[in-house]
Amino acid sequence: MATPVSASLERRLGPLDAAAIIVSNVIGGTILFAPPIIAGLIPNPWFFLGIWVAGGALAFFGAMAYAELASVRPRAGGEYVYLDAAYGRVAAFLTGWTSFIAGFSGAIATNAVVVTFYIDRFVPGASNSAPLFVVPLPYVPLTISTQTLVAIASIWLLAAVHIRGVGHGRILGNILAVLKVSALLIFIALGFAFGTGALGNIGREAGSVAPSNWLFAFIPVMLAYSGWNAASYVAEEIRDPGRNVPKALAIGTIAVIAIYFGLNILYLYVFSVGELAQLKGNVLDVVAERLLGAGAGNIMGIVSIISLMASISAMTFAGPRVYYAMARDGAFFPAAAKIHPAYKTPAIAIVAQAIWTSILILSGSADALLTYTGFSITLFAGVAVTALFVLRRREPNAVRPFKALGYPIAPAIFVIASFVILANALYTDLVTPMMAGTPVGPSAWGFLVIAMGLPLYWFFKSRRQP
Repeated sequence: MATPVSASLERRLGPLDAAAIIVSNVIGGTILFAPPIIAGLIPNPWFFLGIWVAGGALAFFGAMAYAELASVRPRAGGEYVYLDAAYGRVAAFLTGWTSFIAGFSGAIATNAVVVTFYIDRFVPGASNSAPLFVVPLPYVPLTISTQTLVAIASIWLLAAVHIRGVGHGRILGNILAVLKVSALLIFIALGFAFGTGALGNIGREAGSVAPSNWLFAFIPVMLAYSGWNAASYVAEEIRDPGRNVPKALAIGTIAVIAIYFGLNILYLYVFSVGELAQLKGNVLDVVAERLLGAGAGNIMGIVSIISLMASISAMTFAGPRVYYAMARDGAFFPAAAKIHPAYKTPAIAIVAQAIWTSILILSGSADALLTYTGFSITLFAGVAVTALFVLRRREPNAVRPFKALGYPIAPAIFVIASFVILANALYTDLVTPMMAGTPVGPSAWGFLVIAMGLPLYWFFKSRRQP
């Protein structure tokens, strides 16, 4: 592989390519496992469906705010670029740091490990976690097993495709996205047409819903919708970004909302909300077997592999663009700003993400990091949307090829909802445990993960040329 050099990214993506990245990025492992958690918090079928609609509406409001931000600043990096413009480099670095340490890498690692369980259906032993040997590093021993090797192989396979060029990554991403969406739509249609369910389940409550539970349930819901902003990370590679980034954000987000709503109605067609709350593992498998028989589980296993690999592919595409943008500004390792001379991709940034993701898999740290920083997705998205108000006031005469729909009401609703959700999570995970003398929860630890980026920021700042 030739040595990467500093250069610009090429604009080779159209709106449907970018929308495919959104769909693939969003519809991953969370929708396979989150519904029972949400049903346990909200044991009312109408409220259960309502929170998915509300989450989708918030995602759409956020997407339209990002569409304006990306049209004004069509650069790689997403939130990093918008927070840098509105609040300065420290805030921008912290969102980029969180994306690297957990947001993308942790999600990729988790999805890659889950993939091994589905591969195991067809290649027995692929998910075997028994150690072959252990590298005894202090505090974080690295475990080599069949499962970790298969998971890492899937990551590096997709990393290699995306290093080879935007064209290769675009084709693979589009194929996986089409397969994923087609399979899910066919499954929903077949489930209602031929499945053995009961619409009466939608009217069966399993308990009352506390307001705090409603707010807390938004965390996994917004985690399931996370990735609706994926097109903003690759804005620098989208043709006519002022026109096509908003189009991609709208198409991708609406497609995800429709699929999620269809899936969750189907889940309630098969199970009451109380039964759904008791399910363990992949809901899609259980629902498929209940609706269409035991053989459907294997079919949905293939669908799940495609879905998860599509998600890994999209994050392998999007994530490195953040680190590339940071490095270009002197806020990350300089090598991450290098563009491969032949393939025109941020090859070193892609490799860096793949290395860190592999370490997370070997150390078994991905799930913990995702738990600690799941709320950070809501936090930084909320802060990024507030940047829309800041930049409208600070740069009133800036050319805006696209203006956020429903401004200022829609983005204000997104911001208010985000911070109410976060306040409830922090009260539950920090204030209440401190008052009771019990261990704090994941949201509180998440702040520590974010704060760990501050020493690194000062390190990179000290290395920048004056």
